[in-house]
Amino acid sequence: MKQDTPYILRQQIRRGELQQNTSGLAPGYVQCNLVILPKQFADDFREFCQLNSQSCPLIGSSEFPGDFCLKMLGEDIDIRTDIPSYQVFKDGVFSAEVTDISDIWEDDFVAFLLGCSFSFEEALIAAGLEIRNITESKNVPMYKTNIDTQGVGQFTGKMVVSMRPLNPTDASKAIEICNQYPKVHGAPVHLGNPSAIGIDDITQPDFGEAVTINAGEEPVFWACGVTPQLAIANAKPTICITHSPGHMLITDILNSSLRSA
Repeated sequence: MKQDTPYILRQQIRRGELQQNTSGLAPGYVQCNLVILPKQFADDFREFCQLNSQSCPLIGSSEFPGDFCLKMLGEDIDIRTDIPSYQVFKDGVFSAEVTDISDIWEDDFVAFLLGCSFSFEEALIAAGLEIRNITESKNVPMYKTNIDTQGVGQFTGKMVVSMRPLNPTDASKAIEICNQYPKVHGAPVHLGNPSAIGIDDITQPDFGEAVTINAGEEPVFWACGVTPQLAIANAKPTICITHSPGHMLITDILNSSLRSA
């Protein structure tokens, strides 16, 4: 069955015809996490991304304050409409979940697009590994941890991780493959015992949905692009807009272009 192109999918999202999480859509193309901040917070956040690149791998950003087209990421992108679901935070506190931010867009907003684990999932599947959240048609489970990020100004907080259960052999393959994709979170940050990184109950993710962990499998954890949301909650910017977990910007960039040599 022919897959829709990223451009067609973005147009469907813009028209409100596609509002699901984007996992599995547009195979072969990079999907991005989103953070939008007023200009006064942008420099500190950019440095936060640079210091915490495993959680916050920066793929692109507004060329100037107020730029919502992000031409480096694809044809006819409008970051105000082309993500299925957005979350709005005011003074660090969740305020609303919406499907269009055109009416709250400001001329001093700067958008940051961060690499997403959906890119390395494709590489793992190509190597014959099962990705449970895709098999079960669920949003990947994500958890808050006790792992510190490197703070910049008011942007501080703990790392969020995504989890995929794998047997030991497949976990070793996953490490080898993901080491080749540093721009989309790279290798796992932890394998096995969830409590060692501050996760008390693996069946109760903080974001996304729980997946089955079969006998002989261990949870494998990757740094996750939801991490900035915790730093934003601590920084308490006057306003911040992010993607809703699992609802990404689908770009025209090929996943293969992010593979390190």
